[in-house]
Amino acid sequence: MDAFVVQNLMNWLVLGSIYALVALGFSLLFGVLNVIHFSHGDVSIVAPFVVLATVQALLANVFPAATPGALVLACALAIGVVGLIGVLADWLVIRRFRNAPAMMALVATVALGTVIRELIRMIYPQGSNPKPFPRLIEARIMLGDLPVPLFSLFVIAVSVLMMMLLFAVMRYTPLGMRIRAVAEDRNTARLMAIRPGRIFAATFFIASAVGAIGGIFFASYAGVVRFDFGIQLGLIGFSAAVIGGLGSIQGAILGSLLIAGIDTLVQATMAEGASYRLVFAFLLVIVVLVLKPSGILGRPVMEKV
Repeated sequence: MDAFVVQNLMNWLVLGSIYALVALGFSLLFGVLNVIHFSHGDVSIVAPFVVLATVQALLANVFPAATPGALVLACALAIGVVGLIGVLADWLVIRRFRNAPAMMALVATVALGTVIRELIRMIYPQGSNPKPFPRLIEARIMLGDLPVPLFSLFVIAVSVLMMMLLFAVMRYTPLGMRIRAVAEDRNTARLMAIRPGRIFAATFFIASAVGAIGGIFFASYAGVVRFDFGIQLGLIGFSAAVIGGLGSIQGAILGSLLIAGIDTLVQATMAEGASYRLVFAFLLVIVVLVLKPSGILGRPVMEKV
């Protein structure tokens, strides 16, 4: 197969996998809380900064020489920390709008995203400047005569594994059944001895931890991370979830692949593709919303009166 085609095919799958990890969080949180968590992208992008800070600390105090172990430990810590940040964001801000009009929660999460970005910029040393982020895996393997980055295969494999794991948790575990029960009717779930507060916390932890993996992959793919990357990542993840249908895990994955496909196609075929790729992606959002407001795999939301 032509090297140009293979390269763009890999770019499509890698971008689609990264976007899906973030879009899954939007769909999961909307499905359970009926809240659009607009700061989810900003929460996710905290992870690369935690990785950079942890790697520096480990190399200075634990590992005298550069070692992959420091990066692995830093990624694991970042995923856990960002999961807890998601729980904290719910406890501090979002839970106060459980029974308020949806617009209030939406505005509150937009403001929360701004606070997170400014905290990164102020707390992290020289936080306003872009930070180089290491490629998680540098090696390449040969597929026939074509060299393929092992990083691309790693991102795709981990993302597919996370999607399957999330689907299995939601479908076959007691936690997944409780989450689905709360999403269906939290008052009825409460009568069945399910404590919605704990379910909300668990859902935020899962969504934020999965988003953290997406944030780390996004920074590693770009080779750099900025304090405001969360805006772009959040917009793409939210758009993917809307295209597929908010609340649908399968829809989030489908929407992510569609946006990544447009992204890759525009960059591969247009001279200034990088400047216009998001324009075409958001045009797709408009087209889907006009033709099918609930998303490709979404269900119409019935409003209670």
